[in-house]
Amino acid sequence: MLGTAVVDAVTGPEYNLLPVYAAGPAIASARGSVRNVAAMGGVAVLLCLLFAWKADRFGHLRMWIALFAVAYVTLASAYAAWARLKVERRLIDVGDVARTLEDVLFTPVPPAIGPVRLATSYVSASRATRLGGDLYDVEPCSGGVRLIVGDVQGKGLDTVRCASVVLTAFREAAPGAGGLADVGRRIEAALERRTDGRRFVTGILAEIGPDGGLLVYNHGHPPPLLRTRDGEVVSVASDEPVPPFGLTGLTGPADLRDSVARATLHVGDRLFFYTDGLSEARDGERRFYPVRERVTPLLTADEPEEVLRLVRADVAAFTGGPPDDDSALLLVEFRGSA
Repeated sequence: MLGTAVVDAVTGPEYNLLPVYAAGPAIASARGSVRNVAAMGGVAVLLCLLFAWKADRFGHLRMWIALFAVAYVTLASAYAAWARLKVERRLIDVGDVARTLEDVLFTPVPPAIGPVRLATSYVSASRATRLGGDLYDVEPCSGGVRLIVGDVQGKGLDTVRCASVVLTAFREAAPGAGGLADVGRRIEAALERRTDGRRFVTGILAEIGPDGGLLVYNHGHPPPLLRTRDGEVVSVASDEPVPPFGLTGLTGPADLRDSVARATLHVGDRLFFYTDGLSEARDGERRFYPVRERVTPLLTADEPEEVLRLVRADVAAFTGGPPDDDSALLLVEFRGSA
């Protein structure tokens, strides 16, 4: 309205921009409250009267048409602002619920549990939420730790629901289940009971004992990278990976005896777990992100958190844009028993 007033003053009474002042309350409805819209309407009326008097058109038909336009637009804009604020308040409530749900599903992983140091990173492809279908968690057990990293097939709210079932089952079973395979069977049973069976979950179940003993069950997931203290980097992959969680109905119960990968960790060894949101990130020429090639030199950073920051920065430089899929990263450094 100030700009319109300046133009109106410069051009003189010949052009007389009285109806244009109605733009003020209309624009105010996009960001302001109903009170702000009404205030802008009042300012528009005053400006109309002022410039009608200045142009010697006070009381003319053009002035009354302009005042009617301002009043009509102000009323319509006030209603638009009221409706917008109502929706915004509802979205705020939904956002609060979503953030609470996110905090429940993804409880912060402490920087150290038992014999390991930990760092995590999660990036959601959705701008509206911090989580999606990827998941991770770490639980203490018998002097060591058990962990899960997984990726629910598909997108949308159903993937979040499925991820919550997996995480809940893992948290219930990991601390007390007799063996790591029992944890997997508990997750499988929970998916069968609490989901519609239309989605599967690729995942890694791993256990690290206080003496460095490592067990890894791979349920159709990208294998983690192990960087030993002497600088060697290898994939921790079993000869017989088992099917993803949720496919028992199609494949039958998996025999885990031959699907476990075993290793012994030493102080300073690092395990890098990731989901396919990392390995399937593409650059401008549609080439996949070469995880082992590009992550290997980054694993030498001093702190686990720094490693993941460097990986995220490297992926962003490789793709040249925002992520188009969820991705979860988990770095575990073996520090030995206290």
